[in-house]
Amino acid sequence: MRAAAFPLLLAAALAASAALAQTTAPPQPTDAPPPIDRFSMTPAQGGFLRLDRQTGAVSFCAVEAGQSICRAGPDERAALEKEIAELRRENAELLASRDAGRAQSGAAPLPKEEEFERALNFVERFFRRIVRILKEENSGERI
Repeated sequence: MRAAAFPLLLAAALAASAALAQTTAPPQPTDAPPPIDRFSMTPAQGGFLRLDRQTGAVSFCAVEAGQSICRAGPDERAALEKEIAELRRENAELLASRDAGRAQSGAAPLPKEEEFERALNFVERFFRRIVRILKEENSGERI
């Protein structure tokens, strides 16, 4: 029993330590549909105006080739293009700094001492508990 369980326990410990070393949570999806009362529709010549009550954005919407098409107003389009340009510049800076950091170190950065100690303590406690359980299993005792 003991020899057969050890590889499985070792794999579980390594997986647990890798999970513990992960310090950032994945981003939560934000693809939820907007609430029903978020938009206000007002009839207009050739279509309708759509007001986004959360952002204040106004779009002109019309049915073209069987599909509803909404276009942002000129003021909003300029603001969106300005934000897109800013985000592209920021993204380029981040990519450049990331690449520069990789070129200098040659490898991924090491975890901080506190993170390393935390992961090591977790693995140590895990192994001690597994050894205790295996000893009790071999002696016929139960907790």
